[in-house]
Amino acid sequence: MAQDPAKLIAYRRVVDLSHPIAPGIPVWPGDPAVAFHDVAQRDRHGYFLRKFSMGEHSGTHLASPSTYYDDGATPDDVHPHSLVMPAVSIDVSNSASQDPDYTLSASDIAEWERRHGQVPPGSTVLINTGWYRFWDSPERFINADTDGVMHTPGFALEAARFLLEWRHVAGLGIDAHGIDPGTDAGLSVSRLALARSALVLECLNNLDQLPPTGATIVVGRLRLIGGSGSPASVLALVP
Repeated sequence: MAQDPAKLIAYRRVVDLSHPIAPGIPVWPGDPAVAFHDVAQRDRHGYFLRKFSMGEHSGTHLASPSTYYDDGATPDDVHPHSLVMPAVSIDVSNSASQDPDYTLSASDIAEWERRHGQVPPGSTVLINTGWYRFWDSPERFINADTDGVMHTPGFALEAARFLLEWRHVAGLGIDAHGIDPGTDAGLSVSRLALARSALVLECLNNLDQLPPTGATIVVGRLRLIGGSGSPASVLALVP
């Protein structure tokens, strides 16, 4: 069997795209809170150890197809090759600051491609909405109204479909709590992406530090057998 050619990654800096995990971080409404509990103390046991609990879709995380589909892949099924890939970054932070329900549109993608060239196949498209700035204010990050409807930016369904079906991207990511706009109770973008086994990354951090093209992301995940997603450590290697 022929071997794939060697892939070389050259970079000058590393950007951490993950949020720290601690009690009180923003979580999806209804999801369990992050909790830590000491199980060993240095003065009593000679070493320090904690246990912790959190939802599979809390903090910076990836979602797996098994979230929605009985035969969908779980975090343990994700192939390591799909966790290292080129990243495209699209900045819509100005629009999202004026409209929290803003969605990345096909025209946004067309404008980005006019400036930077066609979105390459096999890449992960990350949209910088600026939402990571609200991470330390959980209510603002979730941004639910009195009826419980979240008002957060995301991918428009037609834009996500275009990227997946016409540009053949490998993943979608965002710095808000979901790639769907908060007003989409049906989570149609997530369902579309995961039906195609695309990588879905949410609650990313520091996307403002990425160039439009050229970065490579490296995603570390917990191999949770039978799970629906996993907390993730995401690094960007920037040339």
